Amino acid sequence: MKLNKLVKIKKRDNKRVGRGIGSGLGKTAGRGTKGQKARGKLPVGFTGAGLPTYKKLPLRRGLGNRSVSLKSKVIHLSKLNIFKKGTIVDMEQLLKANLIDKKDMKSGVKILSDKQLSVSLVIKLPLSKQAQVEIEKQGGSVEHA
Repeated sequence: MKLNKLVKIKKRDNKRVGRGIGSGLGKTAGRGTKGQKARGKLPVGFTGAGLPTYKKLPLRRGLGNRSVSLKSKVIHLSKLNIFKKGTIVDMEQLLKANLIDKKDMKSGVKILSDKQLSVSLVIKLPLSKQAQVEIEKQGGSVEHA
């Protein structure tokens, strides 16, 4: 057993400010000297002068910026050459092959053509028309799930 492997049982105490020079946070209590920030209570978004930062930003309604957060991951056909002939390619297979991560499972995946597929596969994912032509040219098939 090593000291760094022991379970932590003591929580760190709160900082006690303004309790003398020896404490390290005496006199000005870690607030610097003078000024509005050294004296009273301030609103959360206080910046010193002018508008708070959050009022300078554009107003975005709804939950987050959907145009950024919901873009699906693009996978080119050449990346699918790692699968064996006749493999059914779906989200789980892509995850096992480390072509996508769990975040991409939520946002979705789209397969695009780069005309470099050399294996016949069964695809169960959204794809472009050109990619579908390439897959069928190699003897594979597309199933829309």
